[in-house]
Amino acid sequence: MKRAAAKPRVLVVGDVMLDRYWFGDVGRISPEAPVPVVKVDRVEERPGGAANVARNAVALGAAVSLLSVVGRDEAGVTLRRLLKRDGVTALLQTDAGLPTTIKLRVIARQQQLVRVDFETPPSHEALASKLREFQRLLRGTDAVILSDYGKGGLTHIVNMIRMAREAGKPVLVDPKGDDYSRYRGATLITPNRSEFREVAGSWKSEGDLTRRANALMRKLKARALLVTRSEEGMTLYQPGRRLHVAAQAREVFDVSGAGDTVIATLGVMLARGASLEEAVRVANRAAGIVVGKFGTAVVQPEELFAEG
Repeated sequence: MKRAAAKPRVLVVGDVMLDRYWFGDVGRISPEAPVPVVKVDRVEERPGGAANVARNAVALGAAVSLLSVVGRDEAGVTLRRLLKRDGVTALLQTDAGLPTTIKLRVIARQQQLVRVDFETPPSHEALASKLREFQRLLRGTDAVILSDYGKGGLTHIVNMIRMAREAGKPVLVDPKGDDYSRYRGATLITPNRSEFREVAGSWKSEGDLTRRANALMRKLKARALLVTRSEEGMTLYQPGRRLHVAAQAREVFDVSGAGDTVIATLGVMLARGASLEEAVRVANRAAGIVVGKFGTAVVQPEELFAEG
């Protein structure tokens, strides 16, 4: 791998959220309904969504700018504080009519009892401002990551991909939904197994999966497609080439945020000048490490490269 002398520069754009965890114990069932009563004794807050992608990239040594939209509320203030703590340059537009997206998880006895989501799509005005900022930031970046959580923050993704391509920057997309046409022209698209099935249909064999992946790649004019396959590892498809990397053998504790770690690792590696194949192998190791941690977590370089 060719390593740049300076820090790799990564621009992350997408839907940010605040992940809140309420930890407690269950001692009884509610007299009001047949549900457990959780006595909360500890609260944790972590950046989620595209913000988790950004903090993962910083942990791996990149200089990271994050472009997104938050509300003018307590959760937005908290998210800014957490990102500053993690070393992310957060360029967050404020939408006064938008409550910052929150995912609240209630945990008891190491099990998630319930998740509560608070979310509203951002306004058109905030998104238009973000597009102008994106164009300005492109000049000083080595790789672009577009993290789509389907919350409305990437309404202008078609223009963003076009602008990144015109600037000669690799652009990686973590997709959402069943319409991938808006990702046309991306360097690399990284659906997980269920996301790929939603857009390409079920497959009956590895050969069938390869044909479907190649067809989607051609349709989207993408340079490569990476299907992450949980316990089956991950498979990279490029025109005329296929690379399958087996999952790392380790105990799985929590898969939440694993996709964020994968695309962050890919983006940092490509920004450093690595090949796609090398980037995928390192990202696979990162995924194997992060699923052994609780909640949205990061992988440190000493963990990642000690694995090799």
